Amino acid sequence: MQELRALSVLDGRYGKQVEELRDIFSEYGLIRRRVQVEALWLEFLLADLKLAPVNAGDIDAIRAVARGCNIESAKLVKGYESKTNHDVKAVEYYIKEQLAATGLSRIGEWVHFACTSEDINNTAYALMLRDGRDEMVRHLEELRGTLAQNARQWRAVPLMARTHGQPASPTTVGKEFVVFAARLDREIKKLRDWRPEAKMNGATGNFNAHAVALPKIDWIAAAERFLNEKLGVTPLLYTTQINPYHHIAELLQTLMRTAQTVVDLDRDLWGYISLGYFRQRTVAGEVGSSTMPHKVNPIDFENSEGNCGMAVALMGHLSEKLLVSRFQRDLTDSTTLRNLGTLFGHLLIALKSTRKGLGKLELHEAATRNDLAANPELLAEAIQTVMRMHGEEKPYERLKELTRGERIDAAALARFVDTLTKVPKEDRDRLRSLTPAAYTGLAAQLVDRYLAAREEK
Repeated sequence: MQELRALSVLDGRYGKQVEELRDIFSEYGLIRRRVQVEALWLEFLLADLKLAPVNAGDIDAIRAVARGCNIESAKLVKGYESKTNHDVKAVEYYIKEQLAATGLSRIGEWVHFACTSEDINNTAYALMLRDGRDEMVRHLEELRGTLAQNARQWRAVPLMARTHGQPASPTTVGKEFVVFAARLDREIKKLRDWRPEAKMNGATGNFNAHAVALPKIDWIAAAERFLNEKLGVTPLLYTTQINPYHHIAELLQTLMRTAQTVVDLDRDLWGYISLGYFRQRTVAGEVGSSTMPHKVNPIDFENSEGNCGMAVALMGHLSEKLLVSRFQRDLTDSTTLRNLGTLFGHLLIALKSTRKGLGKLELHEAATRNDLAANPELLAEAIQTVMRMHGEEKPYERLKELTRGERIDAAALARFVDTLTKVPKEDRDRLRSLTPAAYTGLAAQLVDRYLAAREEK
């Protein structure tokens, strides 16, 4: 019943499909990362900068606070928030309570020392986004792998290409799958190369409180060290109160291109299904239409396209909005960042739907070959190119007059070839025997080249 009353499809209809994102982008995920950052900063202050005497047991206790943060811990944090009306202050109070329970009240005031809330928030989101990126890469690699398998299976099966929706020079089914696999490779690499950035420099980015309290410490170097070594993120030194979020915009823009690539794939496969080039395996008990029993709809690709659209819309807004803040900060970044899980969720649903749809495809090779056989004019490109090579007059113009907007048969093309006076007999014979199904160029070799390169990696 709770799912039936969910406002978001991510918590209702599609809840099970986004399960792997819940511990990353949920409120619990954010709290867990905040606790982790606060605990690591406390340990860094005491153990690395040696701002207060601690022993190995004390450090173990601090680490245990981070490790022990679970759903019940998050509920305690939310209890504090109900009183403070401040989510990060609630985390601070929770950690102090946990330390006091182990006899470490004496180090309690070092929790959140010299920090602004955004020092904790921006680092927490950096860690969350790194986890989210890893999930997206995993699913994209699975999708890319499925495309590569299909490319191998259908590497040399001829397919009539369509440019501007019209019959065009043939390709192979495998080659068209390779195109999308290679496009995903490009974005996967960019996602892998992306590194989260974070700041740890106080209320307006100048280490004001740090410098007043402990002027002898090189706080700039300390912040760089903490971010690099303890969190594994790229330090940002020149900020206001907030992270300028360029790294998030870059990540989201890469994911936007990725989503649009998936939409392009979805639409092509939808089109090939409608042309009869692919059939979809049926599932017992499934219904394609409430009134037309025969229908097997390409719903997986439609579902993917719709969810990609939702993800792109949110990613577009966040990648623009997060770069803009009034003066040293306003709160618009805080409320929009809470939607990261939503956009990742929609993209994850899309990737799973596309893979599901691919798993149902059965190539109807007879349909692809029939279309090729019905369009012998596709060979006009080959004939006029050979004519050019041998110096025939106006090769393009003569083929245009013969074929543009006309349906001709193989016999008419053969008769045309026989009129060529400068083309050697050997080449004329080759052109006469050429069929659209055989006119696929190096498509199969391109598939082999791609697959070989993937295997080397």
